[in-house]
Amino acid sequence: MHLVTDAKTFAAEAIGGFAAANSRYVVQVDGGVARASVIPVGRVALVVGGGSGHYPAFAGFVGSGLAAAAVCGNIFASPSSGQVCRVCRIVERGAGVLLVFGNYAGDVLQFGIATERLRIEGLDVRMVAVSDDIASAPPAQIDKRRGIAGDIAVIKIAGAASEAGLRLDEVERFARRANDRTRSLGVAFGGCTLPGASEPLFTVPKGRMAVGLGVHGEPGLSEAPVTDAPQLASLLVGRLLDEIPPDVDPSSDRVVVILNGLGSFKYEELFALFGFVHKRLEASGIKIADAECGELVTSLDMAGVSLTLFWVDNELELLWRAPADSPAYRRGSVLADLNRANEQKIDAGRPGETSSGSDSATATMLLDLLRTVQATLLSSEDELGRIDAVAGDGDHGIGMSRGAAGAVTVAERVVAEGRGVTRLLVEAGEAWSEHGGGTSGALWGIVLTSAGASLEGETTLDKLSVSRAVDAGLLAVQRLGRAKVGDKTLVDAFAPFAAKLRQCLEGGDDLATGWQTAARSAVVSAEETAKLLPRIGRARPHAERSLGHPDAGAVSFARIVTAVGERLATLASTPIEVPPLC
Repeated sequence: MHLVTDAKTFAAEAIGGFAAANSRYVVQVDGGVARASVIPVGRVALVVGGGSGHYPAFAGFVGSGLAAAAVCGNIFASPSSGQVCRVCRIVERGAGVLLVFGNYAGDVLQFGIATERLRIEGLDVRMVAVSDDIASAPPAQIDKRRGIAGDIAVIKIAGAASEAGLRLDEVERFARRANDRTRSLGVAFGGCTLPGASEPLFTVPKGRMAVGLGVHGEPGLSEAPVTDAPQLASLLVGRLLDEIPPDVDPSSDRVVVILNGLGSFKYEELFALFGFVHKRLEASGIKIADAECGELVTSLDMAGVSLTLFWVDNELELLWRAPADSPAYRRGSVLADLNRANEQKIDAGRPGETSSGSDSATATMLLDLLRTVQATLLSSEDELGRIDAVAGDGDHGIGMSRGAAGAVTVAERVVAEGRGVTRLLVEAGEAWSEHGGGTSGALWGIVLTSAGASLEGETTLDKLSVSRAVDAGLLAVQRLGRAKVGDKTLVDAFAPFAAKLRQCLEGGDDLATGWQTAARSAVVSAEETAKLLPRIGRARPHAERSLGHPDAGAVSFARIVTAVGERLATLASTPIEVPPLC
C-alpha cells in the first residue's frame, strides 16, 4: 500500500514539506532548495540536482561542506533549464558555479542549456556529469555511463573543496577526479512504483534479480538467480574489482565503500550484506579508508541495493573526511552560520510588448493549437507511458501531458495580456520545459522557443514563415540534443516532417494541406523506429529490449503534428499581416 497522492503535485508537495521539516538547513527557493546558512562572498557555489524520487539525493545534500543548492525536478525527470538558472542566480557569490548531476540525457540537456544561458549573463559555470555505473556502458564508452550512487562521492568532494575556499578550476578538477575514480553496480529484486500508479514500473520474475539497474525505474540490463548475502557480495565486489580505474594503484590507494539501499532494501539487510562486502574486499587485499552504509541515492520504493567503490588518494581522502552538515549527511563538527542570507532574487521579467489586432489573432490561433496538443497528449498519456516503459522509465506520457498543460497555462496568460506570437512561443516553450521535465520536456521547450525566436522581426506570418520556424526547432533539437536520424528519437519523425512540410509549402500547398501531408510522413517514420536500436539516451542500455517497439518520443511527435494538422484544416490559413514580433 502507498499513500494516496496526486502525481501532478506530489514532487512539489514533497519539496515543500522537506524544506519545512529541515528549516535549520535549507530554504525553499524557486526551482529547489538552497542553504539556509550564509554562503560567503567569493565562495564557489556547488549546485546539484536531478529528478525527485531519489531522496536523500539531491536536496538532502544541501548544507555546510556540501552543496549550496539543489535543483529539484519532477519524479524521475530532470529539472528545467529555467529552474537551474534561477537557483544558480540565488546562490552565486562571485566565484562561479559548479553543476553536478547524473549523466542522463535530460539532465545533460537541461543543465547544458542553463550553462549556456548563465555564461551569456557573465557567470562562470562548469558542469560535471556523474558516470559511475559500470553496467550501463563498456569502459571504451565511459562517457555514456549513467550516474547512480556515485553522486554522493562527487558531491562530497566538490562540496569540501568549495568549503575550503578553493577556486572554481580546483573545485571542478577535484570533482572530475572523484568521478573518474568511482565505480558502482546495483541489483534489484523488484521495481518501484510512481506516485499515483497502481503497478511498479517493472517486475522481476520470482527467484531472479535484475543486475545493472538504473535509478529511474529502468529494469536491469541482465538477470541472475537470487543469491544469499555472501554470493551477492562476491558478485558486486568481483565485478567492481574487475574494473579498477586506470590511475588507481590498489596496492597503495585506499577505497571508500558505499553500500546504498534503493528504497525498500532496509538497514539490517544492508548491514548483513556489508559484512560480507567488507570480508570480500579484505580478502582481496584492498585497504578500506572509510564506509557509508544506508540510503543515499534511492529510487522511490525499489527493492534493490548498489555498491560503490570510490578510490581515494591522499588529497581526495582529506576532502572526503572534511566536516559536512546537511539534512541527510553529517560528518565531523560544523559551526554553521544560521543567518538567513539566501532570499530569492526578484526576476523583473522581460519588457512587455504589445501586439496589433492581427498579431493577437495569430496568438489566439496558436493557443487554440496548443490546447489541441494538450488534449491529444492527455488522451495518449497511458499508451505513451507503456511504450516508454519498454526500455525507459515509463514517464514519457505523463511528462508530455504535464509539459503541454504548462505551455497552455502560460499561453493563456500571454494572450490575455495581448502579447505577440514570439512571446507566446518562447514563454510556452519555457513552461513546457519546466513542467514536463526530462529529455522530452527539454526538447519540446527548445522546439517552441527556437521557433518563436525565428519569427522575431518577421513582418508577415505566412506559411513559409511557419516552415522556417519548424526548421529552426529541428535545428535546435539536433544541435543541443545531439541526435541524428537513425538514433531512435523524436528526430526520426521530426526531420522527415520538416522536410516534407517545406517541400509541400514551397510547391504551392496551403498550410493545412501541406501540414497534413507532412504529418503522414511523420507517422510512417515513427512506426519505422520499431526497427531501430537506440544509440543515445536512457533507452540505449536496453537497446535490444526496444527492438520491435517504436520510440515514444517519435510516436508522440507524430500524434502532435497529426492533431495540429486536423485542427488547421478547420481554421483559416491565409497569410496574417503582423508588425515586427519582438
